[in-house]
Amino acid sequence: MLETDRLLIKLLKPEISNLVLRYYLRNKDSFAATEALRPSNFYTLDYWEEHASKSLLEFKNDQAVRFCLFDKAHPDHMIGTANFTQIFRGPFQACYLGYAIDKKSEGKGLMTEALVKTIQYMFDDLNLHRIMANYLPDNARSARVLEKLGFVIEGKAQKYLFINGDWRDHVLTSLTNNSWRQS
Repeated sequence: MLETDRLLIKLLKPEISNLVLRYYLRNKDSFAATEALRPSNFYTLDYWEEHASKSLLEFKNDQAVRFCLFDKAHPDHMIGTANFTQIFRGPFQACYLGYAIDKKSEGKGLMTEALVKTIQYMFDDLNLHRIMANYLPDNARSARVLEKLGFVIEGKAQKYLFINGDWRDHVLTSLTNNSWRQS
């Protein structure tokens, strides 16, 4: 578990599946415009228990790190996710970052706070060299978060992801680890 001034940051595990499900049910409408279509069983406890078990396996196999963000003042209240997926080793030493925050927690700096800590973990503990994060061009909040963290815009991908029933363009960004150590 990682900790910041206002957050507890936990790995996605089966024992918190009920809290994850509540988070997604609470944010179903607000996330719909920016996320891919979900499988029919996405909003069930069975789905999240299975997904959390797979997530732990990905973590053990150095393939992904999926974090759940909790309000420190209310430790059973999940407010967001920060997922570092598709970890590549060898000459690339990189991954993709995806994140989301509860509608009621937007605009409070919580995602920036969480990402500072989780990126530090990915760079210092897992020794990744590069993290890539992409966002919809009209997502000004996401653009600001990534800019504050030092991500650099590398370009724009046309019709990059199938989101909410349509192929959507994305702005491509990355952050590199200046303290990367060759092992």
